[in-house]
Amino acid sequence: MDTAKEIFREPDLSNRPYNLTVERVLMLTPELLFDAWTKEFEVWFAVPGSVLMTGKVNTPFFFETEFRPDDNSELQRHPHYGRFLKIIRDQLVQLTWVTGAAGTKGSETVVTVEFNPNGETTLLKLTHAGFLDEESRDKHQQAWPMVLEQLEKRYKER
Repeated sequence: MDTAKEIFREPDLSNRPYNLTVERVLMLTPELLFDAWTKEFEVWFAVPGSVLMTGKVNTPFFFETEFRPDDNSELQRHPHYGRFLKIIRDQLVQLTWVTGAAGTKGSETVVTVEFNPNGETTLLKLTHAGFLDEESRDKHQQAWPMVLEQLEKRYKER
């Protein structure tokens, strides 16, 4: 085997057929959104100080989110792992996405985020593929619109 060649393994989603797509028009530029998805997760999504990410193809990443289901519950930590599969500057980011029992149930899913400029706005199209079951897909179908809303809010506050 030629050790000079980089090893790249495509995710196998063949036994996980559940997918979703979410679209949102954002008052942010494709350049800013690209940076948000490749190197600034702690600005809008992750717990500050938890992000390990280089934003390059075939490199792994890690971060945590924290969530309190209600005022009486303890803060829950949710680790996220993955690797970057495809990056086209200011146009597209594709990465694997692995979370625990409350998320992808340990399955390697694939998130593809496309940035389509339209004047002062950008249409962000997010496809999340490879869920093990409908329950996991449906939870993410509900969560992603809130996450994208938070992304826009955090960057507008900067």
